[in-house]
Amino acid sequence: MPDPILSLRGVTKTFGGLTAVNDVSFDVERGEIFGVAGPNGSGKSTLFNCITGIPFGPSGGEITFDGQRIDGMRPHRIFRAGLSRTFQKDAEFPDLTAGETAALGGHYGGALRGAALRDAAEAALDLVQFDADRRDMRTADLSVYGKKQLMIASALVAGPAILMLDEPASGLTRPEIAALDELLVQVNRAGVTIIIIEHVLGLLLSVSQRLLVLNQGAVLTQGDPQEVIRDQRVVEAYLGAAAA
Repeated sequence: MPDPILSLRGVTKTFGGLTAVNDVSFDVERGEIFGVAGPNGSGKSTLFNCITGIPFGPSGGEITFDGQRIDGMRPHRIFRAGLSRTFQKDAEFPDLTAGETAALGGHYGGALRGAALRDAAEAALDLVQFDADRRDMRTADLSVYGKKQLMIASALVAGPAILMLDEPASGLTRPEIAALDELLVQVNRAGVTIIIIEHVLGLLLSVSQRLLVLNQGAVLTQGDPQEVIRDQRVVEAYLGAAAA
């Protein structure tokens, strides 16, 4: 039986006369990795913003997370309910250590404090395979991949039910993307539902159980990733009608 943990119905976001997200509806099943793709400017990050309330919520529609309406809820309450995210641009505190930076992720909204926060940060760093000998390094001194690991760990510290990742493979080499693939599968196996936006289609097709494609703010298609990527409408959205 389907067990959706997140449901969107008719979600819309307008900015004046511009409709950035247009009547989007879909379900994310508990425990899956759900991919979101689409050309630049298709509304992917805006959709993430609407779901998490950071920095804005939707203009219309309903968003239900684990049986609770969250559209219109304050962002820190959505976070504390169990929905966490990363951003395209890494949030970096260059003079803090990696361990301190990870701990900040659990401090947001007063979710965790003291020893519980430190223990949760260590567990999150373990989960993303962040070596113990790097945890006292300044964040600024980490490699690009190390910063990606740290960003994901910070989002995991509070123990979210859903982790939303916005282009985590950006700037990575092929071997690092392969390592990220393994990392995401491991996080998912630990019981975390993942929603991922990604332009690296190889990673998206490898890790996602289902794939949704946005175009001009609306759902173009969704379903099995291999079938979706062969859909002629998707090919045209990415490459133009000349590819038909």
